Amino acid sequence: MPRRSGSLHGYDAHLAVRQLEKRVSKEFNQEVLLAEVHDAFGRIRVVEIGDYRFLEFGEQVEQSCVFTRDPAWLEYDYTRAMLLGALLHEAPETALFLGLGAGNLTQCCLQFLPLEDVEVIELRPEVPRLAMEFLGLGDDPRLTLRIGDALELLASAETADLIFLDLYTDTGPGAGHLAWRFLQDCQQKLNPGGWLVINQWGTDNDKPLGAALFRGLFHRHYWEVPVKEGNVVLLIPASLEQTLDVAAVQQRIERLAPALGYSLLPLLDALRPAS
Repeated sequence: MPRRSGSLHGYDAHLAVRQLEKRVSKEFNQEVLLAEVHDAFGRIRVVEIGDYRFLEFGEQVEQSCVFTRDPAWLEYDYTRAMLLGALLHEAPETALFLGLGAGNLTQCCLQFLPLEDVEVIELRPEVPRLAMEFLGLGDDPRLTLRIGDALELLASAETADLIFLDLYTDTGPGAGHLAWRFLQDCQQKLNPGGWLVINQWGTDNDKPLGAALFRGLFHRHYWEVPVKEGNVVLLIPASLEQTLDVAAVQQRIERLAPALGYSLLPLLDALRPAS
């Protein structure tokens, strides 16, 4: 794919400052434990280091990072790549999040996309409570939270323009990330023109975990965004007839960049066909 023109220096500088702030925050600020709870799946902690708060599962396995001064800020490239997936849709009105985490991707989409109805399915009841109490997740009237196993509750969910799959535990991706029938059902829950966005673990050869399964299930008709954290975000359209309009996505990215404070163009440059 040819590289697109346009200056990103202002956004790059802003991002560099934020990354430096995070490094300094971690180095010079003491970790403060804000909350610790135990449920049937293990331990959940919220810790604060300077201007950042972290949601952790199990033995201090970081699940999410929130910048407390702006909970809609997306710190990591994998969350930004998932936001890029949302911009593949011209004007999404509905979204379904399978897995909440700290809720900053949900918060970001509510703030910057023209969504009218957002549904979240989260396995662990304490996660939404902690996200609201400590991690900046707001009580938006467009937001509906349901507690339970996404593999069981998907059938009762409403169809959506966007579906985000991010079901992680302290040991890695949940079973749904490699479950043929569940993944198929996710795609079938999309409205026409919709997109399924999956945060998938990457392998040592820079391919998504379960690449052969995805190629077979989705007939190689999807796109990938590898990110520096080692994950590969998959962008799967609702149908084989659906295409990806790179020029239109670029325009949406450029319109949104001033409000976000960073540009998604480097991630669009990294976009590739199914591997």
